[in-house]
Amino acid sequence: MPQREMKLYELIKDIAKTDLENIEITGITSDNRKQVTKGSMFVCIKGNTFDGHSAAKQMIEKGCSVIVCERDLGLDCQVIVGDTREAYVRLCAAWFGHPEKELSFIGVTGTNGKTTITTVVKKVLSELGCKVGLIGTCQNEIGSAVYPTDRTTPEPYDLYELLRRMADEKCDYVVMEASSQGLEQKRLTGCHYKVGIFTNLTQDHLDVHGSMENYYQAKKILFSISDNAIINIDDEYGRRYLEEIEIPAKTYSCCAKADFMAEDILLSASGVKYVFNDGKRKHNVCFRMPGLFNVSNSLAVIACCETLGYRPEDVIKLLANIGGVRGRAEIVPTGRDFTVICDYAHTPDALVNVLSAIKESAKGKVKCLFGCGGNRDAAKRPLMAAAAADNADFLVVTSDNPRNEVPEDIIKDVLKGLEGKNTPYVTITDRREAIHWAVHNAEKDDIIVLAGKGHEDYQILAGGVKIHFDEREVVADALEELKKQGR
Repeated sequence: MPQREMKLYELIKDIAKTDLENIEITGITSDNRKQVTKGSMFVCIKGNTFDGHSAAKQMIEKGCSVIVCERDLGLDCQVIVGDTREAYVRLCAAWFGHPEKELSFIGVTGTNGKTTITTVVKKVLSELGCKVGLIGTCQNEIGSAVYPTDRTTPEPYDLYELLRRMADEKCDYVVMEASSQGLEQKRLTGCHYKVGIFTNLTQDHLDVHGSMENYYQAKKILFSISDNAIINIDDEYGRRYLEEIEIPAKTYSCCAKADFMAEDILLSASGVKYVFNDGKRKHNVCFRMPGLFNVSNSLAVIACCETLGYRPEDVIKLLANIGGVRGRAEIVPTGRDFTVICDYAHTPDALVNVLSAIKESAKGKVKCLFGCGGNRDAAKRPLMAAAAADNADFLVVTSDNPRNEVPEDIIKDVLKGLEGKNTPYVTITDRREAIHWAVHNAEKDDIIVLAGKGHEDYQILAGGVKIHFDEREVVADALEELKKQGR
């Protein structure tokens, strides 16, 4: 994007007052590692491991002309605000000309299903003639253009730069995955949603939030910045939201009376079929993604589009032609008499969902290869193992993104969940080696589920080192080895 400049008073007019000279601001950042130019503004944010206030003098030495902080640092160029996190978001919004005021937002929150719902909503709205931006776990999109992403909800500067692009490209809607961290850290301050969707809540991110109650409350923030809510009442937390939120809400369910219901459900390995019922009409639905959870996801899509003013029957017609989502129950081609499926399942509930859906229509054994991320919620590791053992015929326990933990120590935590279980398993620490082992030992009609990585094409090792690791490529290498062995 072109270089931007803005007068200090214009930039902070809705955020703070100052007696500093009304200089030209040449850039803003909250990252002390970044190079800055004279006239830059540095915002001091206190995180879990680092307090930006301690870097204020360093940033002045690097060229910053204004420091935004929460307390008096004794600096001649400081601007004090009550909350630097919120201030930084508002500064980024102002810096990019408040693109959030030019866009209509749809937000999806919950533990599982966000990527599928946002991706499918984007595809449906695009087919209905809208230009749509997408912000999510796999990638960001503006119309047909794709942009890489490092996190589900981008940091404020990156988010508003992206929103500026979307506004300039005349997007009608922006469909976003609203992560609990993004909501809690106020990254979405300033965005207001036409529709906020809740999918489900299961154990995840307790290393960040500390408890399920805190996790629940973080997700709840979406409904304080939305005009309408769409709630999955098959989930106990969804039923609780329905009682507590103060905006108009519509409900969806696969098994109970709701505003949007699925009846006469048929599940298969190739997808789902059911009868949609909203109390006024019934329509046959065909959606080419397997599992009861994808019945739920498709209901959320229909409910969202109906809330935006589109007819359910038109949305349902489009759903029949929409294929799968990368890394979500994605079939990896093998050309063999066994199947490999790549899925992002990295929580106990997600593993149950995908494995049970696959097992229902499997002719052979369902074999699950999985690991758990390092420096993340350790309490869910044995729960992951138990979920896998209860829903698969064989397990390959391996590594995921070990980060700064010893992979073997993570696996030890995982194996605690297999105590008392009869499901056979092997442990192979190196994930590449584990995938090769699974492919080389596959039998006729086996379904090998590679769980945890999904769309990711990397592994994160010690020190934050990120290496290329695409499971589709690893499977292809393993198949090539079989070919060379004449098997």
